[in-house]
Amino acid sequence: MLALPAKILSKTPLTSRFEPPWWCFNPHLQTLWPFLFRPSPLPLYRRERLELDDGDFVDLDWFEPISSGPIVVILHGLGGNSQSHYIRGLTSEITALGLRSVVMHHRGCSGEPNRLARSYHAGDSADLDFTLRRIRAREPDTLMFAVGYSLGASVLLNFLSTASRGLVAASVVSTPFDLAAGAQRMERGTSRLYQWHLLSHLKLLLVQKSKTVCLPIDLHQLGKVRTFRDFDEFVTAPLHGFSSAEDYYSSCSTRKILSLIRTPTLIIHAEDDPLMTTKAIPHSSELSSAVKFELSKHGGHCGFVSGRSPHQAVYWAEQRIARYLASFLTPNSSNRLYYHRTTTKTG
Repeated sequence: MLALPAKILSKTPLTSRFEPPWWCFNPHLQTLWPFLFRPSPLPLYRRERLELDDGDFVDLDWFEPISSGPIVVILHGLGGNSQSHYIRGLTSEITALGLRSVVMHHRGCSGEPNRLARSYHAGDSADLDFTLRRIRAREPDTLMFAVGYSLGASVLLNFLSTASRGLVAASVVSTPFDLAAGAQRMERGTSRLYQWHLLSHLKLLLVQKSKTVCLPIDLHQLGKVRTFRDFDEFVTAPLHGFSSAEDYYSSCSTRKILSLIRTPTLIIHAEDDPLMTTKAIPHSSELSSAVKFELSKHGGHCGFVSGRSPHQAVYWAEQRIARYLASFLTPNSSNRLYYHRTTTKTG
């Protein structure tokens, strides 16, 4: 049994040690700086395609400078992929620990449209379950961790609320705990720019996909889709078996299932996330004893940029995740990492 028993942690969310620098204090700058200016390394991935039972596929991008060792399964956010800045940064951090990484692309996000009309959503954890089972079948004794960002964080938390597949520990960043609240926030103020950018990307993917896949929606109506709620009502819900956007939000929001998680899990979140509202942040009473919640006042969405100057930017969340995962590993006499069984680690 690779999974640790649930750790006995404080029920009070811990104040994060993250502090924004003077030059990157604004939440929008925190969110956009790494997207626009970060010189991230370019991992040389090895692609693997998993054929799914429903006739579709999931593409995995492996980064493994070493041939063996613990594996970190990484889930990207909405519209992301293995080249997203936070993914590339994390692979660099965890490689330094002697860990292998594999990015699981959500359906249709690997550069090629998926075969079925459906795509992915915040509660769609079946593909993650399939991926973990496939990796576990090949490497039954390999230690596995998982990390999720934004929508990928929702997928991971939804999965962890019902299963673990032997995951030693997990971490999530910038989770949209309440999907309805997030959709509403995206309709206000500067957050509308993020909504416009993401919706433009999603609409383009739909149009491209319609050239090879018959979609049960009228693409001529896409022009009327102006908000995320519109998109989820018109596209996400009908493609994935929900009766409405509200049904989707109610079924897949993660705030209500945090008490069910038994795998040690670190949640990193910022109060000033421009894609979410502070009212959606869970209370301490909603967390299971396995969940460690680190909340900072600043950090934006998947940002958490620090450093003395713009030319010396440091990406704190990735370093924090690496430290957390390392807390479950101990070098042996051959300097290889193995599982360190303990119930007192705090990361």
